[in-house]
Amino acid sequence: MKSVLLLLGISGTTPFLSGCWDRIEITDLAIVTAAAIDKNDSDQIELSVQVFIPSSISSGGGGQGGGSSQGGGAVTTLVRYEKGSNISDALSKLQSKLPRKVFWGHCKIFVFGEKLAKEGIQEQLDFLLRHPQPREKANVYVSKGKAKPILESLPPLENYSGEVLRELSDLHIGMLVTMQDLDEMLTGIPQAAALPFVKILPPGRGQTKLQGIPYIVGTAVFKKDKMTGMMTEKETRGLLWLRDEVESYTVTIKPKGVKGKISLSPVSAKVKIIPQIINGKWKLLVRVNTDGSVIQNGTNLNLSNPKSLKAAERAYQKDIEKRIEMAFLNTQDKKADILGLGKDFYRKYPKQFNKIENQWNEVFSELEVEVDVAAHIRRQGYINKPAGLSEEEVKDK
Repeated sequence: MKSVLLLLGISGTTPFLSGCWDRIEITDLAIVTAAAIDKNDSDQIELSVQVFIPSSISSGGGGQGGGSSQGGGAVTTLVRYEKGSNISDALSKLQSKLPRKVFWGHCKIFVFGEKLAKEGIQEQLDFLLRHPQPREKANVYVSKGKAKPILESLPPLENYSGEVLRELSDLHIGMLVTMQDLDEMLTGIPQAAALPFVKILPPGRGQTKLQGIPYIVGTAVFKKDKMTGMMTEKETRGLLWLRDEVESYTVTIKPKGVKGKISLSPVSAKVKIIPQIINGKWKLLVRVNTDGSVIQNGTNLNLSNPKSLKAAERAYQKDIEKRIEMAFLNTQDKKADILGLGKDFYRKYPKQFNKIENQWNEVFSELEVEVDVAAHIRRQGYINKPAGLSEEEVKDK
């Protein structure tokens, strides 16, 4: 009897042990690599998706149908778009035009169009964070004009345009902001955010119109969920110093009283932001310690001479101070605490901060800022004296 009951029990539970009943084969998925979200003149949302074409690998680039080829090579992606009252509506219409189920799990790039960004992105962000598939670590951008052309561009060095933006962000050419970062910035006390601003670099001579590549030209500043202004490339560099994200870029300086310029690559940088309340005044001390490496000397200074080296270091210091102050003044003018300094003040002065929490934007806009930079040139390259100059032309300042 026990054996019969055991057999019945096993037979009855076996159907529930199957792990593949709801599987979706990869060949049934339309894998989205990047997405663009725009708003048209009729206030409808336009959702564009860049879909990977698996046959571009298996067939060695024999491409078929509406894909985009890279300089006559492999067809790697296609772009499809639809309009709707919101993203969900546009997505449902888009799905009806694709023979495979749209899959967001590999989408690493989301680009908001400029018009949509200025009118507000809250509803779109709600969809992206509520849906289980989009990655919270996906990078977010704002485009000049409409976002769709960003997806349609055909970069010659990468398989698709979404990969170009991801690589630029990894190099810290501009700010690197994920969907999770954006949500935290907008839901924090300042309710301010910043996203990298992108444009399409025009194609070179002999290239087709679509062969322009996307690149980062600055930073879009958000107050709550609306874009309220821009920061230039130079101001963005200062912002990267404040965020301690300096990488892969060159600082060009002009020492006082010398013709020509010196280009440096920051080898290392340590940034410390110290909130202060002194005699009732709210202040911020920014301490920067950086080492630079000379990559080009266009002056006649002999940097192996201590006096010449000090002159170059002073110019390096002043340049960094100017960049940081410029970036900070821009954010103060917009009353947008995109650096999240409110959190720093709250951690150090919780009682004082609680009293002014509702007026933080006003306090932030009047914050006194002191920038203290210690800049050193540690490496001069393989040569000490400027190349191509005689001993008489080289100057020891």
